[in-house]
Order: sequence, then structure tokens, then C-alpha cells
Amino acid sequence: MKTIKETSFHFPGQTGFYKGKVRDVYHFPEQLAVVVSDRISAFDVVLPRAIPFKGQVLNQIAAASLEATKDIVSNWVLHVPDPNVTIGIKCEALPIEMVIRGYLAGHAAREYKAGKRILCGVALPEGLKENDKLPQPIITPTTKASEGHDEDISREEILSKAIVPEHIYTQVEAYTRALYQRGTEIAAKQGLILVDTKYEFGMHQGRVYLIDEIHTPDSSRYFYTEGYAERQQKNELQKQLSKEFVRQWLIENGFQGKEGQQVPEMTDEIVNHISNRYIELYEQVTGKKFEPSSEGDAFDRIEKNILKIIR
Repeated sequence: MKTIKETSFHFPGQTGFYKGKVRDVYHFPEQLAVVVSDRISAFDVVLPRAIPFKGQVLNQIAAASLEATKDIVSNWVLHVPDPNVTIGIKCEALPIEMVIRGYLAGHAAREYKAGKRILCGVALPEGLKENDKLPQPIITPTTKASEGHDEDISREEILSKAIVPEHIYTQVEAYTRALYQRGTEIAAKQGLILVDTKYEFGMHQGRVYLIDEIHTPDSSRYFYTEGYAERQQKNELQKQLSKEFVRQWLIENGFQGKEGQQVPEMTDEIVNHISNRYIELYEQVTGKKFEPSSEGDAFDRIEKNILKIIR
């Protein structure tokens, strides 16, 4: 099955190009055209094989989620002209990611298991086990690295180092809590728990905008509501929809993105399994059946749909 691993378009009026871990970003004077590829990353490493339909899943979940939260904070989206493309306002990204956690899972659980009881300046109570609900959601920001690993950082460090002005940080902190609450409510209607997620913000003409994607399997972790309490009581793994299963597969095969480690072989079986899990998450989160885009050559389609807007 053909995947969109990378693009190399040249558009009239284009002023720049940036290739991220997953996205190919085409710059124009006032706008960005973002192609969400089928690349997949874990532990800040882009894996060697692309995942069929992953880009479409991410782009369409993000578009729906941004539409459903635009009353909370303005976002960057202007057009979604293609299943894999979003065109929006060019913002100056704040150099932090706002991670919010309602449960002790993933990175937070690994840190807790290692004996840490303070995460990004936030104290965690004793007696928690993996995937327990936290007393209240906590914000655990990270730096936004252009290359390599993002690093945990506290609110106090962000302000003391003037990484973000205090009045702006206070705004994005409030937006983060409101967005997580909305995301939690939307997930609950679909029988899901929004465990943790991240939001990115940028500035445009002096205003804060929500940028990038939200509530996708790349930026969020979901548990199934049904059976959650029973599984916790029995100390069983939670049934979840997120990219964590990819990380776990890598960990089990000796890879955590550390120097000298090799990515395990991605067989067709593994690639198709990951693709199916992404499609499952799309259908669970949106409540809609996934309709794979199959009209002709994907690269030709994407180029034409971007040109329609930028012209």
C-alpha cells in the first residue's frame, strides 16, 4: 500500500520549507500549508517505515478537534483542503509544549516508578500505581526541541528564564486546562478517557493562538472507559488507544532512542497493525467510519488541493 513518506513540492509564492518528524511545512508570506505525512516517530526518532493512512487520521482528527474547541481559544486553521493537508495562519510558536495529565501513565508513570515524586515542579502523592487517576489534572511542560529530545521543565523555570512572558504563560495555562476539560467531555461521549495530551501555542499579531494538532493519537493517550476501574483493581494493563503501544513494542525490542540502539525490523505485519490501530482510534474518537482517501495519486491530489487555496 502506497504511503506518503515525504513530499517535495515547489509552489508559487513559497518562501520556505521545513521537514518535521511527521509534517512537511510549506511557508508562504502569511500562511503555512502543512502536509501530514504517514511518517511515524517514537522517542523523538522517525521510524524507517511509514504507516498507511496515519497522516489522514491525524489531520482529520485534529481538524475536528480544533473546530470543536475554537470557542475556547482561536486556532491557526484557515482551510482543510485535503485529507492530509491543513492551511493556516503563520504564528510564532512558543518554545514550550503544554502537557497536561489526568492519569499517571506513560512518561509520568515511568518517572514515578523510578522513584521521582516531583514532575516538572509538581508534587505527586505517594501510593499511586500506573494508570491511576490523579487527584486533579497536572500541567507538566516540556521544552520544544528542534532536534533531539524535548526536556521536562517547570513553570518556575519557564518564568525565571523568561522563556515565555508570565502574562502569556498564565493565558496558555488557562487555555490548556479548558481544552483538556473539553477534550475529556468529548472523549467521554465516545466511551473513552482522555488520559493525557499536549497543546502547542503561538503568537500572531499580539494574540495567542492554538497551533499544530490536538487530541490525536500522536499527541494524546486514551483509555477505554468500559472496564477501566476493573482493570485497575486487578492490576491489569489498560486497554488504550494511543501511540504508547508503538513505544512499548520498541522497548520490548531493545529500543528507546538511546545512542547505539537499533530500531527493530518493521515487518508488514507490524506496519499494518499500527495502521489498523490508528484507524480504530479515528473511529472511536470521532464516532465516524474511516473513509480512506483513494482518489488517484496521493501526491498529485495533495499538490492540486494546496494550489487551489494558495492561488
